Amino acid sequence: MNDSFASRIRQRRKELKLTQDKVAEHCGINRVSVSNWETIGKNGTSPKGANLLALAELLKVTPEWLISGDTETKYESTQDDAANYTLGSFDTWDSKTPLSSDEVEIPFYKEVELSAGNGSMVQRESSGFKLRFAKSTLRRFNIQPDMAACVVVSGNSMEPVLPDQATVGIDTANTKIKDGDMYAIDHGGMLRVKVLYRLPGGGIRLRSFNRDEYPDEDCGTEQASEVKVLGRVFWYSVLR
Repeated sequence: MNDSFASRIRQRRKELKLTQDKVAEHCGINRVSVSNWETIGKNGTSPKGANLLALAELLKVTPEWLISGDTETKYESTQDDAANYTLGSFDTWDSKTPLSSDEVEIPFYKEVELSAGNGSMVQRESSGFKLRFAKSTLRRFNIQPDMAACVVVSGNSMEPVLPDQATVGIDTANTKIKDGDMYAIDHGGMLRVKVLYRLPGGGIRLRSFNRDEYPDEDCGTEQASEVKVLGRVFWYSVLR
């Protein structure tokens, strides 16, 4: 357990005058788990995935601030911000599964490749499976169904928020960078999911949540031309 991580959780909880029982209730866990999150040293544990997002929501801070202490992003994601990302479960279905009147199908691609030439996505459906979303949910976040897609993230660069094999939903109509938001990008032919920041002169900073192993990548104006924003991450689901 990162000692600073534990300290930030405890510090922010006390600032908001929240009990460990309240945190446990909000996150759907027991109080012992919350106590372990706040324990400094080898006996402590770290919240991940759904628990991390729920904790950040309750504490009205970003997951990134809890992880790294980055003051630039501390208060960017709050309940009043409609949440930068919404986390949820999903059901896969095939052509034999009927949709309800409030559902819409979203393509689910287990294998996604990016062409090295023009940067367009080459998409391969996995056995015809799709994800079904409530139309009301997509409307709430101003997502056009025909502009949404879901892909699987590989690797550990975005842990603990996005573990390996997490599924993310991207809005391909939203490619304008808002500092601190998470995007799917084509970076020189590689599909990547990163937190993006604009830099002076037209550059772009690529940030991972796992900053111990993956430091920031600053792309200057010329290098930034190799970064194509495919869409903003509006949803993700963690299966572990």
